[in-house]
Amino acid sequence: MKTLLEYREKMKLFLGKYDIYVFPVLKFSLALIAFLSINAEVGFMGRLTNPGIALVLALLCSFLPVNVAAVFGALLILVHMYALSMEVFAITFALFAVMVLLFFRTAPKYGYLLIVTPLAFGLKIPYVVPLAMGLTGTPVAAIPVACGTAVYFLLHYVQQNTAILGNTETSTMPEKITYLLDNVVNNKEMLLTIAAFTLTLVLVYVIRRLSIDYSWTIAVVVGTVADIVVLLFGSLALDISPKILGVLLGSLVSAGLAVLLQIAVFSLDYSRTEYVQFEDDEYYYYVKAVPKITIAVPEKTVKKISPQKKPSAVRKREKQGRKPVQRQNRQNR
Repeated sequence: MKTLLEYREKMKLFLGKYDIYVFPVLKFSLALIAFLSINAEVGFMGRLTNPGIALVLALLCSFLPVNVAAVFGALLILVHMYALSMEVFAITFALFAVMVLLFFRTAPKYGYLLIVTPLAFGLKIPYVVPLAMGLTGTPVAAIPVACGTAVYFLLHYVQQNTAILGNTETSTMPEKITYLLDNVVNNKEMLLTIAAFTLTLVLVYVIRRLSIDYSWTIAVVVGTVADIVVLLFGSLALDISPKILGVLLGSLVSAGLAVLLQIAVFSLDYSRTEYVQFEDDEYYYYVKAVPKITIAVPEKTVKKISPQKKPSAVRKREKQGRKPVQRQNRQNR
């Protein structure tokens, strides 16, 4: 625990000193990974799959707000969908339009979740997103989390059914649109996941704001259990094949990451809790004060040891090429 707190303080000092360089690098890395993942998942237009294009777009995103990376990602997806078929492009465009209306009117400051959530699905730990946002965000963060979840399921479904969606001979346009609506918009697994993530985020947010000891830890545990229960029992109720092992392992790993986030953001020493009472002309106050855990980072000091300076007479003799006169001890004379 002490080691983690020391690393936290060192990271704060590092970010405070080099934030002007760190944050552009983080935005560049996030955008580059997102663009390369999109090209790998639905790279239907060959010219756009060039890594150089993703690199240039990521460089632009490093100097612009993080929401621009989400916009570039959406445009990249639309172009790839257009290369696949007009029907897929139309459904994707309509879905993105609804997301834009919901997102920019409610939670514009959480634009990074539109990128982080699909990437978390790719890493098999999407359950960490609602836990983390419940600990550090507000309930409106559930909207971009839901939008990011819908984007992942859309890309995943299109990638698995490329042959059917790209075939222009076996089905007509209305049949393709109906097929897409039934399997993308009305996807039971996607709707269940969005409901589970929304419930988890709200539960974690409500519990971690309670005035109880270890509220953040309790919030992580309750949120993880609620997420597992909703996903597993919801899968049984909706006749969806449950991914029991994946849900359990992913939830446990996500809970561990959420605990690390708690240590980095919110570490309290409940053993030194104090209760204070005071009043003014209108109110009487009962205050619970819990001190934060702070630790001093040890500073390394480098001590320079300079060689002993020789007397001027000795240096003068050495410069003239003569040996210095050695003084004899009076006792040996």
